[in-house]
Amino acid sequence: MRTTPSSPVGLHRVLEPAGAALPQIAARIDPTPEIWPDEVRIAVETLNLDAASYRQLHDKHSGDGAAIRAEVLEIVAARGKMQNPVTGSGGMLIGTVEEVGPLATLDVAPGDRVATLVSLSLTPLTITDGLARWDGTGERIPAEGTAILFARTIAAKLPDDLEPELALMVMDVCGAPALVARVVAEQSARTAQPTVVVLGGAGKSGSLSLAAARDAGAGRIIAVVPVEREAQMLRGTGLADEIVIADARSPLGLSEAVAAAGGPADVTVVCVDVPGCEQPAILSTADRGTIIFFSMATQFAAAALGAEGVAADVTMLVGNGYAAGHADYALSLLRSNAAVRELFQARLHH
Repeated sequence: MRTTPSSPVGLHRVLEPAGAALPQIAARIDPTPEIWPDEVRIAVETLNLDAASYRQLHDKHSGDGAAIRAEVLEIVAARGKMQNPVTGSGGMLIGTVEEVGPLATLDVAPGDRVATLVSLSLTPLTITDGLARWDGTGERIPAEGTAILFARTIAAKLPDDLEPELALMVMDVCGAPALVARVVAEQSARTAQPTVVVLGGAGKSGSLSLAAARDAGAGRIIAVVPVEREAQMLRGTGLADEIVIADARSPLGLSEAVAAAGGPADVTVVCVDVPGCEQPAILSTADRGTIIFFSMATQFAAAALGAEGVAADVTMLVGNGYAAGHADYALSLLRSNAAVRELFQARLHH
């Protein structure tokens, strides 16, 4: 075990630029398995790439699984972490706790199976099996290796009543429903039964956001999806009052479709993994409404300048993936809402 001073936020692991950046921003970090006294080492079982990162890799390599796998390995080897250099995002992982430093504050013990609740874009990571069991087609990656958690990072023990991969899928997006519930509840105090629009309503974060909006007292809930297949996934679930098929990248197309379904929205939640949804979301949101951006494909300068350019008095929030109690809340939605659970299980088995 190392004895040199460490930082609770991982500055001691930053190699480039040394001492000048946090691990998430750093170009390269030290992933070696030997831990500092306040760290925890995880034996990796599964990596889960975030949707925006995997889509970018998939599109870049035209779906060539071998090329996607090779680039993931190159990224991890070069950066000491899984951080897509284009999207800046990573994902999360599940694994088993191997070693806990004597000064570590994380409530885990060797042998615990956990899901990390921080991004792979800042997690020191070593892959030892060459990702030999992954064909490159899909966000979920069986893997062997080690990952390091700093003193000021979070992880959750995997629940006994859920498949580990299912729990991982929920925890990967658990920040979304927690923040949606909070914002909708706050909006309800100003606007009785607010209208909520979720772009990407059939996805992981989208379906949980629909359930959270209902749970928090939303009035009218509108789910926006790009194709009939995804609309069919939501029909009959009760998660949304209206299901709209529209291109979330089309400013007028989206705003007109949302208006026809009962909008504009008091709260708009952006859960799609493609760029270009900033302006359409703004035009679909009512004056003094709130937009929550959960997509890593969001261009935040475009959102800020776009709202200014159309004189839209809206509050825009960045979903940062963390809210107190977010994992427990998301898992409770999965357990209590049969429609959400069916959507997640269908996605898992597919």
